[in-house]
Amino acid sequence: MGGTVSTKKSIVPRTKSRPQVTPVRYAVVGLGHIAQVAVMPAFAHATRNSKLTALVSDDPQKLKQLSRRYEVPYCYSYRQYDQCLREGHIDAVYIALPNSLHCDYAVRAADAGIHVLCEKPMAVTEQECRRMIQAADRADTKLMVAYRLHFEEANMDTVELARSGKLGHLRLFNSVFTMQVREGNIRVEAELGGGSLYDIGVYCINAARYVFQANPTKVSACTVRGTDRRFREVDEMATAWLEFPGNRLATFVCSFGAADVSAYEVVGTKGHVRMDPAYEYVGDLRQNRMLNGKSRSHRYEGRDQFAPELLYFSDCVLNDHGPEPSGLEGLIDVTIIEALYRSAKTSRPVSLSLPDKKQWSSHDQVIKRPPVQKPTLVHVKSPSL
Repeated sequence: MGGTVSTKKSIVPRTKSRPQVTPVRYAVVGLGHIAQVAVMPAFAHATRNSKLTALVSDDPQKLKQLSRRYEVPYCYSYRQYDQCLREGHIDAVYIALPNSLHCDYAVRAADAGIHVLCEKPMAVTEQECRRMIQAADRADTKLMVAYRLHFEEANMDTVELARSGKLGHLRLFNSVFTMQVREGNIRVEAELGGGSLYDIGVYCINAARYVFQANPTKVSACTVRGTDRRFREVDEMATAWLEFPGNRLATFVCSFGAADVSAYEVVGTKGHVRMDPAYEYVGDLRQNRMLNGKSRSHRYEGRDQFAPELLYFSDCVLNDHGPEPSGLEGLIDVTIIEALYRSAKTSRPVSLSLPDKKQWSSHDQVIKRPPVQKPTLVHVKSPSL
C-alpha cells in the first residue's frame, strides 16, 4: 500500500473532553472522481483551519500517487477504516463513497468520536439518515451534508432575491438537470444507491426547498428506464412535481441519458429569475433576472466550491456550532426522493409530513475561493461521457 501506512498498535480513543486544536485533520474516504477533482485539491484553499491527513481506499496505486501528490502521511484500506478512526491522527472524515456506503461509514466514524462531512445524497433511505443523525447525537459529534451550493454566491444571491419580495409572491420553480452518464459508472448500479433522483434530482429538490424556504407537502413522479443498456438497473430519467405551502409548485426533470443542462427558474407575481448553468462546480454560473420589465444578467466566475465546505465545517467543529446544512437537511431530501420513487411505482401522489426547519442557508454563508486546476486522475474516469 502506498504512502505511510500507520502500524501503531496503541490506539488513542477520542473523547468528548479531548480539546480540539487547529487545524481540523481530515481523512478523505473514497478516492473516486469527486474526491480527486474537487475534494482533495480544495484543502489548499482551506489551510486556515483544515488539513488533509489521511486517505482511505482499496486501490494501492491511488494511495501511493495521491498521498505523494498531497503530502498525506497516513493511508488506509477499507478494512483498516476503524484503525484510521481510532489512532488519533484525524478529527473528521469527508465521505466520498457510493451512496449505499454513506450510512455505515458515517455511523462508524461518529461511534469513534470523529466528525462527519458526507457527500450528498446523505444516504439511500430515511432510516439510514436517522441512524447517522442519532449516532452523531450520541457521540456529540458534528454531521454535515456536503451541499456545496449553500456556500456559493450565485445560488445564495438567488435565495436573497426570492426572499426580498422583488419577484412578488413566489409561484413556481422549474428545473432541468441532465447529463450523459458513462456505462458502468456507480450512478447506474442499483446496489450502490444509483438512480437519477439520488444523484442529480437531489439538486433540483434541494434548490426548490432553499428558494421557497419550505418543505413540500405532496409529491408525484414518473420515471423512465428506456432501452439503453446503461439503465438496466436504475431509471434513466425522472420528472416530478412538488406542492409547497402557499399553493406554490416546483417541477423538474433529471436525466442520465441527455445532453448537459443545468438550470432552474423561479417565477413570482412581479418577476422571474433564471440560473443557467446553476448546479455545476466547474466554470462560470450565470443569473438572468427580469424585474419590472427590465432584464439584467450577471456572470459569476467559477470558483472552488469545496474549500468553503471545509472552512465552514471546520469552524463548526472548532467553535462547537451546529452546521447548516445539517443531517436534517439531508434526511428531508432523501425522504422526498423515496416518496417520489413510491409515487412513480404506484402512479399516485404521495403526501408528506416533513420536519420543520428553523434555519435555512443564506447569503451569510457565502465563502469565495479561487478555482482549482484540474488534476491528473488516478485510476478513475469522469462519470459523464
